[in-house]
Amino acid sequence: MPTEESTNTRAWQIYGQRQLARAYTPPVPERLNWTPWEGIGPGAEVLGDVSGRRVLDIGSGAGHHAVHLAQAHGARVTGLELSPTQHERAFSTHAGVDGVEFVQADVAEYLTTTEPFDAAYAIGTLAFIDPHRSLPALRAGLRPGAPLILSLLHTDLHGRGPSTAVAPREQMILLRDDPPLPTQMWVLAPQLWEDLLTEYGFRVEALDLFPHPDDDASVVQQLIRARRLPDRPARVSSRARSTRAPAAHAAVGVGAILLSEQGILLGRHRRGTLELPGGSVEATGESFEDAVVRELAEETGLLAQTGDVELLGTLVDHVEGVLRVTVGALVHAWQGQPATQPEESVGDWAWYPLDQLPDGLFVCSAQILTAWDPDLPIDHPPTHFTAFAPAQ
Repeated sequence: MPTEESTNTRAWQIYGQRQLARAYTPPVPERLNWTPWEGIGPGAEVLGDVSGRRVLDIGSGAGHHAVHLAQAHGARVTGLELSPTQHERAFSTHAGVDGVEFVQADVAEYLTTTEPFDAAYAIGTLAFIDPHRSLPALRAGLRPGAPLILSLLHTDLHGRGPSTAVAPREQMILLRDDPPLPTQMWVLAPQLWEDLLTEYGFRVEALDLFPHPDDDASVVQQLIRARRLPDRPARVSSRARSTRAPAAHAAVGVGAILLSEQGILLGRHRRGTLELPGGSVEATGESFEDAVVRELAEETGLLAQTGDVELLGTLVDHVEGVLRVTVGALVHAWQGQPATQPEESVGDWAWYPLDQLPDGLFVCSAQILTAWDPDLPIDHPPTHFTAFAPAQ
């Protein structure tokens, strides 16, 4: 076990000892809470139908979440906990609960000895394990198509945001009447978690950020919904940004393809999708070329000229009864380097090789890319594409 994880093992053993001394056991919740704050975010429904299915609770602590899933949703839950004292807390209180078993073991070692699970989740715990050790073990320990739900720290009490490198940093377990316990945590940016999950055979289906309900607090929790891919090459997926229909005034938009030696430029929307630069055409008589140039500057900081914008054609589809028209464009030249812009909903711009496109593309961006190159292996809802005639 890495030195950083040994530090965490000691910290959680001390934490469990202190809670045992207080004889404190958290109550079984009425709903599954993915954040430290009740009622924030979704509940157990993100796991799908778990009735009668084997579910792994990673870092189960006092066992109250596992008991809730068994009693309220009929799951057969294994509460896996590395800390002996945390395991003792769960076992001494809930050992007789039907549908729940508690196991004291390391997750990577345990998953080599058991049958694959139908689902797995970790509420705030997977960040204490090196992802290069935990994620391959989870892929081996889950059935193809099984959901993996991870609740992870994004921004801490001191306002420190996530890291863009796969490396741990010191975080504290805070206790009311005792000194804080230092730990090593992998507090990683959402894009980095998605890259790691993709590397180890998962598809990220949704990624949400939940800030502390108190506006004065800086803590933000991220919730990642992923799925274990089958043992075969998979096509790149796309997904809707949300279930809500787009506003009628935003039904006409543009999307721009920028191709460099490093690949295609994509950014991450705050709702988790990856997408091309672009946006709505302003209702002021703005041309499609002008809209591409403006959106490119606003979202990425890149400067282009309308003469360097080649319009590819229109894509027409329907979303919840709203007619959506998107004009794809190819930008041949620009100045500057792409960067996240303040107040914009899309950022974290990066170049992606055409043979390594990520999952979770925004539907409109996926449609534009396949209109430009029909051989790209991208799945998306059907749309009608009409190509523009070449400029004379």
